[in-house]
Amino acid sequence: MRILYGVQATGNGHITRARAMAQALNDTDIEVDFLFTGRPADQLFNMELFGQYKALPGLSFATSGGRVDLIKTLQQARIRQLFSDINKLDVSQYDLVLNDFEPVSAWAAKRANKRCIGLSHQSAFSFDIPKTGQDLGSKLVMRYFAPSSEQLGVHWHHFGQPILPPIIDVGMTQTNATDNKVVVYLPFEELSIIKQMLQPFSNYRFYIYHPQATNAEEGHLSLRALSRVTFEHDLLEAEGVIANGGFELPSEALFLGKKILVKPLVRQFEQESNVLTLEQLGLASSMADLDSSKVSQWLDAPSAQPINYPDVAGRLSQWLAEGAQQSLIELSHELWQQVRFPSYATLPAPSV
Repeated sequence: MRILYGVQATGNGHITRARAMAQALNDTDIEVDFLFTGRPADQLFNMELFGQYKALPGLSFATSGGRVDLIKTLQQARIRQLFSDINKLDVSQYDLVLNDFEPVSAWAAKRANKRCIGLSHQSAFSFDIPKTGQDLGSKLVMRYFAPSSEQLGVHWHHFGQPILPPIIDVGMTQTNATDNKVVVYLPFEELSIIKQMLQPFSNYRFYIYHPQATNAEEGHLSLRALSRVTFEHDLLEAEGVIANGGFELPSEALFLGKKILVKPLVRQFEQESNVLTLEQLGLASSMADLDSSKVSQWLDAPSAQPINYPDVAGRLSQWLAEGAQQSLIELSHELWQQVRFPSYATLPAPSV
């Protein structure tokens, strides 16, 4: 079997999920070619695992001050280039296209009538799960941004739907946390405002990963350039994580038993829905803005317990190698049967 795996590279979460899948797919006979879009190739880092991958402009959402900037998004969109890349991408040589919310490979597969499996967190929103802030625009984005013939959604809970647990690197070791160490990843916020928010808490050590940061020490604030290697090291040692409302980092934090404080990207339907979900499940605290008082309350909160999410990447790779014939309902049931939530979680429905 030969697969084209299209990955949205605007945020690092999609790439992190693709890393787990790439490692698992390497243990099969499947031949995989990777395509990344939504970020300039020279801004991608630690990509050795993906071999001779291809990078294209694709489409991306622009942000400003912790909000989606619609005008800037439209201004920077390269629509002609997008259509050209879709028309030039030859998917005839592949048995199927695996797609993590990536528009070029998705539309190329649709144009060629090629089987396309949407494997993403966004795919979960096609089912009846907690949602907030969904307007007509976000509905259109979810439906048409990266269309697929089949939806394999991943989420923190199944909500009685045939979706899967998060795809994470289950090889990460759950270590004893270093007291008062916190990892901060708020890439859509202004670095100066993040530092201002954390300045009062000198008894804690904050490791701030940010696109604008270079490695530097500023008292109890450790600024870090983006690096998967050092980020994972600090994440394993941390007591807690402060993050935007993406999916992959909270998934890793839940698996590792780190307490979580999330701040959604304003006007971003997925992130606002994610924060709502974490709160409803009793798995994280949230703040609407960068708020020192919210940070103070969260720092005083009890520590978290790990959730034993299974090796979804390994099972999915096996499923693909077997021809992707087992029903999604059966696959979902099999995986969720292995999950145990902490006692403080507020679960909305019994296990699938």
